[in-house]
Amino acid sequence: MIQSMTGFGKATCEFGNKKIVVEVKSLNSKQLDVSTRISGLYREKDIEIRNELSQKLERGKIDFSLYVDNSGKESVTQINQTVIESYYQQIKSLSDKLGIDVPANWFDVLLRLPDTMKTETVELDENEWLEIRKTMATAIEQLTLFRIQEGKSLETVFNDKIAHIGQLLEETAPFEAERVEKIKARLEENLQALSDKIDIDKNRLEQELIFYIEKLDVNEEKVRLRNHLNYFMETMQHEKSPGKKLGFIAQEIGREINTLGSKANNSDMQKIVVLMKDDLEQIKEQVLNVL
Repeated sequence: MIQSMTGFGKATCEFGNKKIVVEVKSLNSKQLDVSTRISGLYREKDIEIRNELSQKLERGKIDFSLYVDNSGKESVTQINQTVIESYYQQIKSLSDKLGIDVPANWFDVLLRLPDTMKTETVELDENEWLEIRKTMATAIEQLTLFRIQEGKSLETVFNDKIAHIGQLLEETAPFEAERVEKIKARLEENLQALSDKIDIDKNRLEQELIFYIEKLDVNEEKVRLRNHLNYFMETMQHEKSPGKKLGFIAQEIGREINTLGSKANNSDMQKIVVLMKDDLEQIKEQVLNVL
């Protein structure tokens, strides 16, 4: 079963008075491209997080976010009450001593003074990290389920388009014998018009006709095209991450369709080839989203 590279997963956990949120988003990309946005306390785990994402998600443009929901009461930076009280007493004492008015906006003045805010140094608790790892696993699992669901839609598109190309290929059969007869008749008519003016070696003419008609034969292209269509279906159904391979097979399908069109020499066959190309373009566009 194929997976899309597009997906989204989100999970949360609570540790102490903190609500921790993990979000993972994935879009299509030729390679694995991971970008992370991680709250300061957890940045030391950036490499570990990237390794986990690369192992589980394989390919795509991955945006990962790990942050603390600030709707809780947790605050790392706090007001240093002792320092502010000391500043207040000193300013009030100077005011009384020098006869200067005390400031009307005490907090604006006090909070601009040195050391009035204190930042607690917090180390990451190992138990907290274990909870975050579980939450990451849940978010990645949600993203994978999203990818699988999207993959089912892609698989439906591929089944329909490959089947339609195969059907169109069968529809070329009635025009093959007809076009050969038309080519022979046209050549013979043109040569007949020249027969009064030049001598024609009928044996040589027959050889040239056979050679020319063989150049227009499309049986090999039809066989190869049918094989490529089957190979596309087999790869889609049996390989785990077939996106790149399906892209290469689609290119080979395109080569055979183009050759079929150049050899068609028949307006009805060329119309069928145009319909094949339309289906193939839609396949190529969607293959870019396959993991």
